[in-house]
Formats: sequence, structure tokens, C-alpha cells
Amino acid sequence: MEDPAGFLKYPRKEARKQGAGQRVRHWHEYEQVMPHSQACCQATRCMDCGTPDCHSYCPVHNLIPDWNELVHDTQWRSAWLELESTNNFPEFTGRLCPAPCEDACTLRLTDSPVTIRSIELAIAEHAWEYGWVKPQRSARQLFRRVAVIGSGPAGLACAQQLARTGYRVTVYEKSNRIGGLLRYGIPDFRIEKRVLDRRLQQLQAEGVIFRTGVEVGVQLDIEELRRTAHAVVLACGSEMPRDIDVPGRQLDGIHFAMDYLVQQNRRIAGDHDAHASVITAYDKDVVVIGGGDTGSDCVGTAIRQGARQVTQLQYHDRPPLHAEVRDYWPEHVQEWHETDHDAEGCRHVWGFDTVAFEGLEYVNCLILRQLRWRRRAGGGWDKQVLPGRARQLPVQLVLLAMGYAHPVHRGLVESLGLKLDECGSVSALETDYQTSTPGVFSCGDMRRGQSLIVWAIREGRQCARAVDVWLSGSSELPRM
Repeated sequence: MEDPAGFLKYPRKEARKQGAGQRVRHWHEYEQVMPHSQACCQATRCMDCGTPDCHSYCPVHNLIPDWNELVHDTQWRSAWLELESTNNFPEFTGRLCPAPCEDACTLRLTDSPVTIRSIELAIAEHAWEYGWVKPQRSARQLFRRVAVIGSGPAGLACAQQLARTGYRVTVYEKSNRIGGLLRYGIPDFRIEKRVLDRRLQQLQAEGVIFRTGVEVGVQLDIEELRRTAHAVVLACGSEMPRDIDVPGRQLDGIHFAMDYLVQQNRRIAGDHDAHASVITAYDKDVVVIGGGDTGSDCVGTAIRQGARQVTQLQYHDRPPLHAEVRDYWPEHVQEWHETDHDAEGCRHVWGFDTVAFEGLEYVNCLILRQLRWRRRAGGGWDKQVLPGRARQLPVQLVLLAMGYAHPVHRGLVESLGLKLDECGSVSALETDYQTSTPGVFSCGDMRRGQSLIVWAIREGRQCARAVDVWLSGSSELPRM
């Protein structure tokens, strides 16, 4: 870096966000793209540390120190070329990734890390603004056809890499619009769908064919598809939600998180089924069970729908306000920080487990028991329900956001007779991404299990290379 002492001169300054009182009144993105001057200043904080753990802890191995220096030097186009060489969709990760790279930043040891995610988004949006994001059609056209089932980030990354290599790629999506989790699972206040649509236009211009409203295994027989495609990639995600088996689970008003989020996203897009039963948080006490990203999305959605009160229930204890960074670095430091939705009015209940739902036909009360956690000799944790520590919460809407166990087995997985791993995900090695059925590959959450969008992109890229090797004997596609 031209200013090796930049990290001493400039404090961390994050991208601006619209105030909580304003943003809860609409569904648009509220985090702003970092201005160019601010991004250049923040990039100066990169320490030129010699061992860039940010790079190694990024699943797609973004060349973070390289494009930080280029941004510092205002060489935006060169920074964009570096960024897109490792990441197909940086405008997605710049909005949605929890940034493990920032946890691994060397500056995290003594100070606040570099604002890597915000700089990444600034580079990507700069590239779109100046027309640098163009279709990259292959100079050669191969006769071999590849079918990609699923249009989430893994399927799209795989399809784009293969199309750029010259294969004839068709993406099959069971919903009526392309995008998978990006379109239907993530609220617009985190990523507006125009961001997805402009990228899909690029993929179409590169030769990717999209077929929507086609559930392979239902509307289209998988064996018929295998006869017409030289390779099949399964990128269907991990859609089997974890449930809770307690008294009262059958009451109305208890829904899986994704049923709730998908319905709201469809409503905003204008394609909600008018005959479907409406799930709404308006004027209700809402409890979201689960503390991950999906739970957070439910909280933000319920607040914007006009909930009376939103409570997020998590069975582990609240992390400490401060922890010794050196005990965790370069992994994520277990500290509690106020979230955007806390500022919007969400409250938390920590260290309690749900033991029953109560109500006549419709849920109106949640019964909780306090937990005590004990570490096992082997390093794991056991939970113990404390007697007599019951708590009741009034509730008219419960959203189950406890994660996803594995992909749906009924239908496609069962008809192909695919081997599964111990978690119920499709078994395929990271070396070749091949399933137990020859010519059928799997990537993303369907193979890896529930994970981050950046891992999905990495898996899609690597799977594309594996397909290329299997069909052509070698590949010039990058391993990451």
C-alpha cells in the first residue's frame, strides 16, 4: 500500500444506513453503497500484512488486498477485474455475506477490521454503473448439453461458468421466476430483485437458457432429462426445515419461516396467489424461534408488516459484550452486537427452550423453560432444562426459523437413488462433485448442507470445473 500507516490514521467507517424509523416503512434496501471517496479511504486501512487471512478465509478466495490497493489508487476498473475473477456475483455477496473475511482481517486483533464487504459492493456497483459488466460469450460452441436443476446462487454460478466455456446450459426452476433463495427467500430490504434481474439478463446473453415452472421429477421425468443432457447438476438447495415436536404444534398460527418469507416476497413481486391463506404479522405478537439469518429476515419482515411486538427466541445464552479476540481469531469472535432489527424494535429472549404451544384452535401462548448449558469433556455442549423456571409469552404468530436439516428426499433424490451422507445431504466429494449416479453432479446446500451464499458460489464454480473435466477430459476453469 502507498500509505502503510493508513490503518493508524483512519478509523473504520461503515456504509451509511437509513434510520430505523424510516426504513421500517418500506421494503427497499436501506444500506447505502459506500461513496467512492469513503471506499478509497477505507481501503487505505488494509495493512499489507503479508499473510492475508482475509483471502484464505473467503470461500471464493477473493483477492482482497489486491483490490483494496487498487481502490486506494482509484483504479476501479482494475479492481473490478480482480474481483470478478474469483466471484461471479459480488453484488450479491456485497449485500448478503456475513463477511468471514472481516473476522480474519489481521487488524481485527487490535482494532476494527477493514470494511471489506462494503468495499466489495462499491466496486461491483461502480462496475455496473460504468457498463463494465458485460456478457462473456464463449468463442467456441460445444455440442454437449448440461442441465442445471435449481436457480439459486450455486446453480447460477455453475451455469455461468459452463456457458462461458461453451456448453449448452439449461437451468430448470420449479418456481415461476428464476433466482431460488435469492428471489423468494431473502427480503427486498436486504437485496432488491432488480439486482438479481440485471445479472440474469447477463446470463441469458451468455447463452444460458432458463425454464421456469418446471419441477424436475414431477412435470419433467428425470430419466427423460438425462437422455437429452450429457450431464445433470443438482443445485436444489437444502429445503427440509427443522421442526419442533412439542404439545400444541398442530395449532394454527405456527408456520415455517420460508413459507412466510416466500409469500411476502411473492406479494411484493406481484405474483402472490390471491387464494392462498395469508400469513401476516400485522397487529400481532410475533415470536421467531431461531437466531440465524433466516430468523433475522423473519424479524425484519414482521416489523415491516406492522407487528405489535416481535421477539426472537434463542436457546443459547447471550454471548458476552466483549471477548478475547485472540481466543477466536481468525474465526468469528463470539461477541454480542446490536443488530439492525434491534434498533427497529426487536426484543430477545436468551437461554430458553420452547416446551409447548397453547391455544384452542389458534396459538395464543408460548411456554418456555430456561436452559443450563454444560460443556462435555469432548468439547461439545449439553443442555439441561431447569425445573420450575417456566416463562410464558403471548403470541398470535410463531415463525420456526431453526435452520434446514437436508434437501427434500421425496421425488428427485429418491427417484435417482442417490447416496446420502450422515446428515441426509446428497453425497458427493468436493474433488469431483459426482453423486453416486454417473453423470449426475451436486453442489451448494444440497451437497454441503445449509451454508452461506459465498459457499454456494464457490461450490457452483468448482462443480462447473468438475463437469468440464468429466465431459472434456480437462478444464481451464479455475478451481475456485
